Amino acid sequence: MASKQQSLGDAKSAKLDEFYTQLSDIEKELRHYKAHFKDKVVYLNCDDPRESEFFHYFSYNFEKLGLKKLIAACFKSQDVDLFSIGDNERAIYLEYTGDKDGDRIPGRDEIEVKYFDGDGDFRSAESIALLKQADIVVTNPPFSLFREYVAQLMKYDKQFLIIGNMNAVTYKEIWPLIQEDKMWLGVTRTGTGQMWFRVNDDAPVKSGQRTDEEGRRYQTIGNSAWFTNLDHAKRHEELTLFKSYSSADYPTYDNFDAIEVAKTVDIPMDYDGVMGVPITFLGKYSPEQFKIVELSRYTKTQGMSKEFVDAYYASGQTGQISEGHPDLCYYDSNGRPVVPYMRVLIRRKDGSA
Repeated sequence: MASKQQSLGDAKSAKLDEFYTQLSDIEKELRHYKAHFKDKVVYLNCDDPRESEFFHYFSYNFEKLGLKKLIAACFKSQDVDLFSIGDNERAIYLEYTGDKDGDRIPGRDEIEVKYFDGDGDFRSAESIALLKQADIVVTNPPFSLFREYVAQLMKYDKQFLIIGNMNAVTYKEIWPLIQEDKMWLGVTRTGTGQMWFRVNDDAPVKSGQRTDEEGRRYQTIGNSAWFTNLDHAKRHEELTLFKSYSSADYPTYDNFDAIEVAKTVDIPMDYDGVMGVPITFLGKYSPEQFKIVELSRYTKTQGMSKEFVDAYYASGQTGQISEGHPDLCYYDSNGRPVVPYMRVLIRRKDGSA
């Protein structure tokens, strides 16, 4: 059982992780999955119902989507005045089974408010019991708990559509799911850093935040992306490749048998070997067109040679590399040694063009 100190630490982290997704971003992404929701139970297990635009979206579109049930819960809701409940000390969850009075608006008398005995943490036995009832989980989970959150979804074999940091694809717990096509990126705003989240009034003030006309603050949270195991049409759209391979344009790594492709748009249409591409490629990835070989972080390279390391520092570059360093490296067309950021290693499938 977790100690009181650990529980307080988790609560503090959860508070700092409270970023509320805008309805416009939810609508842009969810419109690509409507066929998945008919007769399904949807669980929003990291969503304060008084704040959640996810709850707003699914409750107001309940009949249009043909949902069976909507459940929303969060970590110890602090204010449930919206539902005229006077007890703020207990965590709650909501259940909604659709419009009862014909106005197609989720009224207070149509939303059932229930109490948790515990704090409503998604890892609690009570929350897991609700998870077992669900068909699809949709939410913006705490980024700091993303690994643990996804592991739970996989353990209970749930379909999901969630938001995380694009760099999560590089985690050792997440990457195998990407590589094995058990999880992939969604449709909109994949790793662009353009998704803005509303933050609590007591959240730290940071540079780059913006404020709306009502004084609510918003900020971007790194390179945010949607993660899912729900199929969508974009995932099967093949990239149009138009560049031809030449050794002058595509350097070979000095310590691994593959070529460097600096931009996804530059993937050659006539190269059959392994290619290293930016991780943002995953937003364009079609499993019918490409095979994911590995992520460079987990690839066994020959290690950097002493010659390359010496040339790297002689060129005025800085970093923490030494002979045998495992990252990919190459010489560009000007002979300058380059250590690129992490690469996804891919190969064209037969017949792709």
